[in-house]
Amino acid sequence: MPTVEYYGGDKDMEPFVEMDPTRRYGRYDEVLGRGAMKTVYRAFDEEDGIEVAWNKVSLKCLDDDAVDRIFAEVRLLKSLSNKNIITFYNAWLDERFGHVNFITEVCTSGTLRQYRQKHRHVSMKAVKNWARQILKGLLYLHSQEPCIIHRDLNCSNIFVNGNSGTVKIGDLGLAGTLGSDRAAHTVIGTPEFMAPELYEEDYNELVDIYSFGMCMLEMITFEIPYNECHNVAQIYKKVTSGIRPAALEKVTDPEVKRFINKCLAAVSVRPSAAELLKDPFIREVQESLSTWVLHR
Repeated sequence: MPTVEYYGGDKDMEPFVEMDPTRRYGRYDEVLGRGAMKTVYRAFDEEDGIEVAWNKVSLKCLDDDAVDRIFAEVRLLKSLSNKNIITFYNAWLDERFGHVNFITEVCTSGTLRQYRQKHRHVSMKAVKNWARQILKGLLYLHSQEPCIIHRDLNCSNIFVNGNSGTVKIGDLGLAGTLGSDRAAHTVIGTPEFMAPELYEEDYNELVDIYSFGMCMLEMITFEIPYNECHNVAQIYKKVTSGIRPAALEKVTDPEVKRFINKCLAAVSVRPSAAELLKDPFIREVQESLSTWVLHR
């Protein structure tokens, strides 16, 4: 356990375990989440008076590719500014302990997966509103020059501020950019959410649309896609054979099913984020929200 220090000297204050080199951000011992490569703690920004997330990544036992991905996420986050992408504040290397630390905004309600499991009785309008925000975040990433592909979009790295209903895409550590040939060539991601062409090592930003479709499926059914499979090999076989997840059969609303299938279509006919935002399934929630604002 780390030694507790009371920065500022007031024993009645909640203690910070550590502070950043500028002494602006203080980290608490409370863990918000753990991933394969990092642990996220609750922290506080004393200058702006807001809670933030302190992402701590140990560089020990990591190969060069993993270290490169960490620094790539930091560089990428620094360059982005969009209300549906997690905001980046600061980063530094702690050479003494071999950690990279970076500060991002914190989403009060956790991941979309956690939020949806906790709140099972919500209207389709709410689900469509979440979907629209995810698509807006993807449109922003895909509109960058060069185009940014998330490559690991799933409901555990989409985050929610429950008090405002705001949805934000995070965990960009596996994101990549497209070269001049508009294709990427690295197999990476979460198997259940990976498009078939990702396995073929020749893909573009539309892999994120496929993953978004799987996120929609999870939001509707509360099941992780391909839950019927027992290992990655079984998932791979089904995905590359064009066999859809069993959970899709549980979707009874024909419009919802049409929209999900549109996202999971072959890459040659799969729509872009911009095109999906114009789909009637998504547009109607925007129009109803606009009407509500006009008639308040």
